[in-house]
Amino acid sequence: MDGEVPNIKKWIVFYPVYINSKKTIAEGRRISISKACENPTCAEIGDCCSHFKLPFAIEIDKAYPRDFMQRGRVRVLLKKEDGTLYNPSISSRKELMHHVAELVPRHPGRLKKQEPASTSNAGSSKSGKGGKKKR
Repeated sequence: MDGEVPNIKKWIVFYPVYINSKKTIAEGRRISISKACENPTCAEIGDCCSHFKLPFAIEIDKAYPRDFMQRGRVRVLLKKEDGTLYNPSISSRKELMHHVAELVPRHPGRLKKQEPASTSNAGSSKSGKGGKKKR
C-alpha cells in the first residue's frame, strides 16, 4: 500500500465541476450541458469509478482552483503500469467524464433524495401570499 501513495500523484484529477451542468465553461465545466449532470459529488463520482472497475482516491480536503468553495476531487487511474487500460471502454479523460456524467443521475443516493423533494412540492401548492394587510 505504501508503494501506491506516490503513484496517486500521477493519476488524473477529476473535479465534480467538470461535469456540473449548473456551471459555465468559464467556471470549469468540460463537457456539454446536454451530457452534464446537476451538482455531482465526489462520493457519487467515486461510486461510478468503482462501477467501472477503475482505481480511484477521493481527496476531500482539496479545492477547485477557480472556485475554492468547491471542495473535493477524485483521482482516477485509467491505465496499468504496462500501459493497458483498466476498462477498455474508457481510454481518455473525456470518455471518463461522459461515462460518469451519464451514470451519476442514476446513482442510488440521488434517487432517494429526489423522491421526497417531489412529493413535498406537490403538497404545498399554496404560495402563502394574501390575507389581511396591516396598516
